[in-house]
Amino acid sequence: MSKDGLPTGLNIDATGIRVAVVTATWNEEICDQLHARAIARGRELGAEVADFRVVGALELPIVAQALARSFDAVVAGGCVVRGGTPHFDYVCDSVTAGLTRIALDEGTPVGNAVLTVNTYDQAVERAGFEESVEDKGAESMEAALATVLTLRQINN
Repeated sequence: MSKDGLPTGLNIDATGIRVAVVTATWNEEICDQLHARAIARGRELGAEVADFRVVGALELPIVAQALARSFDAVVAGGCVVRGGTPHFDYVCDSVTAGLTRIALDEGTPVGNAVLTVNTYDQAVERAGFEESVEDKGAESMEAALATVLTLRQINN
């Protein structure tokens, strides 16, 4: 499980940081949970959080890019479950490359909360439900906010 090695004890004071959360609505139950957990964690840490929705994972990069121009950080969430065709691979590659490119091109941290899983049950395990072993929405928010703070430290 990818939770192994997750950093603990992050001391993040996100006061004054503006972060946008954009999440797909495909695989609604999972995406709603990822979205809610990212927003809740950002607010717990003191960030000003704005939320946006798109239909599917492929729509995330274009909206995340627009948000990256106006916010200190972006968290993008979604859920892509493997099917019987290569479509899964194309979607996952496109979204991951797009989000990475946005972060580098815009100089804005982008937390990747897009689950790419073989089964729906694997998504549930990672979405931050009570029975889940991981909370990728919250973890991606923490990573994005911590990166904002690191960049501010470098630039000061």
